[in-house]
Amino acid sequence: MYALLQKEIKSFLSSLIGYVVITVFLLVLGLFMWVFQADSNVLHNGYANINPLFEIAPWVFLFLVPAITMRSFAEERKTGTIELLLTRPLRDMQIVFAKFMAGFILVIFSLLPTLVYFFSVYQLGNPVGNIDTGGMWGSYIGLLFLGGAFVSIGIFASSLSDNQIISFVMAVAFCAFCYIGFDNLASLEIFKKSDSFLLSLSINTHYVSMSRGVIDTRDMLYFISLIAIFLVGTRTVLESRKW
Repeated sequence: MYALLQKEIKSFLSSLIGYVVITVFLLVLGLFMWVFQADSNVLHNGYANINPLFEIAPWVFLFLVPAITMRSFAEERKTGTIELLLTRPLRDMQIVFAKFMAGFILVIFSLLPTLVYFFSVYQLGNPVGNIDTGGMWGSYIGLLFLGGAFVSIGIFASSLSDNQIISFVMAVAFCAFCYIGFDNLASLEIFKKSDSFLLSLSINTHYVSMSRGVIDTRDMLYFISLIAIFLVGTRTVLESRKW
């Protein structure tokens, strides 16, 4: 499994995909946080925080993570190497998990440079260091879980088609529904009696909860369960090719 994981990571880093994803992610965040004359501009907030990063990052991930994962299985199916991959001495779940970890590691790589933004705001505080560090780390943990959830959804979408564009579109749609779809359903009058249940299924609800700096085990279990469901779904799709 580790050999496959290394192969996937090298595949990302040996092509432009990995670098483009990281560059676009940092560029978009940088523009909204430091350049554009908007409420998200840190210099215009009047107080030291990097909340705009954690408000904008999920929306950027909504498109960039599917771009990372769209080739995971779609390319294997299109080139015919999926059969060769499935004949390796690896269980289907190991293959799926290796693909997932490769995408998740790339998400981590994209987040690491944003620590420069935190350091910048930390230094700009009056006095220096006047920033909610606990809330910041909680937001980072929440963003990692959100990224992991999007990667698992993207991997699942990639297993459904041999066309990368179709996989990308499906992944964006699935991620968007899981992120804000349940919130919108809960706001409808017809679902008023079950709005609490629908909100508990929303990624956004649990992400916002973790962004407050309080790491609740219920939020962690939600993300772990969501990731597991889509990874098992991906394995089921792969196994269906053997039927």
